Amino acid sequence: MNEILEILEKDARLTAEEIAKMIKKPVAAVKKQIKDLEKKGIIIKYKTVLNRQVLKRDDAVEALIEVKVLPQKNVGFDKIAERIYLFPEVKSCYLVSGTYDLLLVVEGKSIHTVANFVAEKLAPLSEVQGTTTHFRLKTYKDDGVVLTKRPKDKRLAVTF
Repeated sequence: MNEILEILEKDARLTAEEIAKMIKKPVAAVKKQIKDLEKKGIIIKYKTVLNRQVLKRDDAVEALIEVKVLPQKNVGFDKIAERIYLFPEVKSCYLVSGTYDLLLVVEGKSIHTVANFVAEKLAPLSEVQGTTTHFRLKTYKDDGVVLTKRPKDKRLAVTF
């Protein structure tokens, strides 16, 4: 992978100047390459990873929903996936291997709003054959960042 992409993927807050120093290239060349990557759609968005547990944010519930669907002739899973990912509750949609076909990340204001989404919008779709919903209870690591702190070991070191 491109070294600028690797750096930005780890920390998108770095400036072109900082990246240029890291990779020993001119700032103008780094800026141009970043712009080119954005134009090509390789860099789509810059994202902040929040630790919701520290924020004590309880205004949203997130669920992982496994969806078994019936693929359509000549379009496979794409058409039903598009129909599903266009729902505003769906944050992410993946085609996966295994027992289920699609994995959704869904957000709602409460467990009830997520349950209503499944019951009223998702399950009634004719291509949907079944769903399994998993509610996120705690996040230990998100987008490569460990969010939990280990307690310091209070034991004294043993020396001889």
